[in-house]
Amino acid sequence: MRRILYLWAGFASLGLGAIGAFLPLLPTVPFMILAAFCFARSSPALEARLLDHKHFGPHIRRWRERGAISRRGKKAALAAFAFSAVLALLFSPFPWFLIPVAAALIGGTWIWTRPEA
Repeated sequence: MRRILYLWAGFASLGLGAIGAFLPLLPTVPFMILAAFCFARSSPALEARLLDHKHFGPHIRRWRERGAISRRGKKAALAAFAFSAVLALLFSPFPWFLIPVAAALIGGTWIWTRPEA
């Protein structure tokens, strides 16, 4: 049963990552990393396909080996966080705009402190 749950979670993550390839505020690589994690516990063949993927494979391997994020990935994530925080400041009333601003600060700090690939 657990294996089936991981398989479904892997496909859901893969789907969200595919959507994220076209939507600027939805990240792609973190969902692919999560999909690889889930597939490692449910389908080694699907995990191998992700690890062998020419675009996502290197990102997944660097994350697994060193917890590293590319400088380009960091900049893209921080830009998305900043854009989301600005939208919240413009369109959300006080105190609700503080939630995405706090999330951007916390998440952005964590991403920026990861090793660079």
